[in-house]
Amino acid sequence: MRRTLIRLLFAVALPAVLIALWWLASDGSTNVYWPPLRTILKTFPDVWTGDRLKTDVLPSVLRLAAGYATAAVVGVAIGTVIGSYRRVRAVCEPVLEFLRAVPPPVLVPVIMLFAGIGDTMKIVVIASGCVWPVLLNTVEGVRAVDPVMKETALSYGVTGVARLRTLVLRSASPQIFAGLRQALSIGIILMVISEMFAATDGLGFTIVQFQRSFAIPDMWTGILVLGILGFLLSVVFQLVERRVLGWYHGLRAAARRSP
Repeated sequence: MRRTLIRLLFAVALPAVLIALWWLASDGSTNVYWPPLRTILKTFPDVWTGDRLKTDVLPSVLRLAAGYATAAVVGVAIGTVIGSYRRVRAVCEPVLEFLRAVPPPVLVPVIMLFAGIGDTMKIVVIASGCVWPVLLNTVEGVRAVDPVMKETALSYGVTGVARLRTLVLRSASPQIFAGLRQALSIGIILMVISEMFAATDGLGFTIVQFQRSFAIPDMWTGILVLGILGFLLSVVFQLVERRVLGWYHGLRAAARRSP
């Protein structure tokens, strides 16, 4: 119980300090672009009603989920193949390095030409940016599978799908989740960027509309919603990661306790 309280204290200490500094720095501000924090917080419940959450936040979350899930499946699948075969890796590596060096926001106009301006475009934009950390971390995780474990699995007749599921993906799962964590933050950024182009709803669209109509406090509340959304998604990701990688964290804890 004491350890939990200490961890909770450390978790809320920095946000509390930053909020306090923001409050003090903006207090008494007359700059229209830098309203006091108390004004932003007072505006928040008037702007983000249940209807607006349904019409703007929910579509954004659904697009993010679709693009993120697509990137996870594609990244793990292709990364497993590339990481498992040296010749495939040698052929694909130059192309992968070229493609991942292209910033996804630059591809938005190109994707709009092929996918239109609907939800498909936004999902493709999110997936095109999220796929790279997942793919590259999967490749490295698969390559790092212990050769002794490979030989042991082969000697026991563990091949095919069973070998892939119980050895390769399980051994590579810590790095896969590292890639998924990186992809989550990229996905949130691309979600907002994609909704700034020819959109009619979503967080990115709403924030831009507030900015264009000079509703600056409302715009700042949208930025706060993005921060809260990112925090909540991070908490959910950590819960899933701890459950799936419980064996891995258990091994690390045991290694730290061993003399």
